[in-house]
Amino acid sequence: MRRLLLAGVAALGLALPAGAQTLRIAMAAEPTSADPHHYSAAPNSTLHDHVFESLVELDARLKAQPSLATGWSRRDDRTWVFDLRDGVRFHDGQPFTSADVVFSFCRILNNESELAVSYSSTVRRLARVEAEGPRRVVIVTREPEPLLASDLASLRIIPGGAAQPPVFGTEGNCGGAGRPWPTLAQFNDGSAAIGTGPFRMRAFGRGGVTELVRNEDYWGAKPHWQAVRLQPVTAAGPRLAGLLAGDHDVVEAPATGDIPRLRGNANVRLAVAPTTRLIFLQLDQREASPFVNGGAAPNPLRDARVRQALSLAIDRNAIAQRIMDGLATPAAQFLPDGMFGTIPGLPVLPHDPARARALLAEAGFPNGFAMTLHATNNRYVNDARVAQALAGFLTRIGVRTEVDAMPSNVYFTRRARREFSVPMGGWAASAEETLLFFRTWMATIDRDRGIGTSNYAAWSDPAFDRAAVTALTTMEDAERARLLREAGQVALTQMPVLPIHFENAVWAFRRGLAFDGRMDQTTLAQEIRPE
Repeated sequence: MRRLLLAGVAALGLALPAGAQTLRIAMAAEPTSADPHHYSAAPNSTLHDHVFESLVELDARLKAQPSLATGWSRRDDRTWVFDLRDGVRFHDGQPFTSADVVFSFCRILNNESELAVSYSSTVRRLARVEAEGPRRVVIVTREPEPLLASDLASLRIIPGGAAQPPVFGTEGNCGGAGRPWPTLAQFNDGSAAIGTGPFRMRAFGRGGVTELVRNEDYWGAKPHWQAVRLQPVTAAGPRLAGLLAGDHDVVEAPATGDIPRLRGNANVRLAVAPTTRLIFLQLDQREASPFVNGGAAPNPLRDARVRQALSLAIDRNAIAQRIMDGLATPAAQFLPDGMFGTIPGLPVLPHDPARARALLAEAGFPNGFAMTLHATNNRYVNDARVAQALAGFLTRIGVRTEVDAMPSNVYFTRRARREFSVPMGGWAASAEETLLFFRTWMATIDRDRGIGTSNYAAWSDPAFDRAAVTALTTMEDAERARLLREAGQVALTQMPVLPIHFENAVWAFRRGLAFDGRMDQTTLAQEIRPE
């Protein structure tokens, strides 16, 4: 990961006041809920990872590290043993035990407010979760799960409130919890927002400021800050203006066009981190798609030649340089080159408009067709501008493309309902392996196995599944890597998902602070320190 880049902007005195103990963070997107089992998104993780913890945590480079579990081992390919940390207490004083782990996993399965099976897709792959004494949890998976430790990092633990845990049965069912499952409303009003993390939640502000206070009884290293304010400011201009005016100490995702001048002054620091966040287009595979040719069948996106044509229309290098101001890596495949399961040495996906037009004609669409590209306008770096640039490239080959960009809270709800034909998405892998993207976004949908949970296009290909789904249960690294490369080649040929680029994450903050940035793009107050 790139180290902290020291730079700054504006001839203003922005040094952190001596002895300041409140950290004010301006977030680029708004958390949807204080419920740690509600919806998996970076702004939610930024909030939740201050308050709650998991058995395993991912470090800044996505490596699995001990958290509430001090370590783990395997008895066989399906049986994992997690030894729990002693001396940990929840914010309400209850001791943390194995019963809380079982309760938390059961609550995930019974969470009626969960969006897009963000967490239950992982828990459904578990056959049994058993408390083997107060300091040990045994997890038996339905099938071998090579990345289970990394997957568990997203499953945050809440107090069970009872000495006897519920029973997580062989069918993944849970019974005997002894009390009602906490609700989303209870998390948002703070009554259920009880974790073991370094901060307690004082108030959750949907659309406003979320206030955190330091957990003075935290089991680990105590953060520097007595209080933290998380304030969503979804437009880049006002975020940076607030930093320069002294209203914020740290801002996420300053506009890429401001970066050159931000590097020219010693009063503001920058952190830049490469990420695995892929920006991509999903291409709907329904016979009639609502925003392609007015919803009339046949849907041209079902033809691989059309999908390849759309990919060939896009100049990824131009987007990375002109729209992203050099703070992105043009995509050659679904994770950056060199990560586990990638195909070595692939060039950036080609830009060839003439070939694209020829493929459209070969597929029976010599005059192109019309469609709408849906995107967020406040979630990813320059997302609305990227969407407009993509529409321009596609229109030039005869695919007349309109853009409908909207706030992320509206977009994600509608995408989960499959209301779009060509949604522009973004996703960051929680491990440096293509397995996660393939399992989540491209494998044939199998909700019982937690596979294809974000395959909103409903693409299905037997050759891809033979390789990718087999890789899901392959514990031997060399064979799993081979299968993932095979699946990647099928995906690049069939192109149900068009990879565009990988974002770099950028933070700007006041002189007097130090922060290295994170590959997962979360902003954690416990990792921000006085310089």
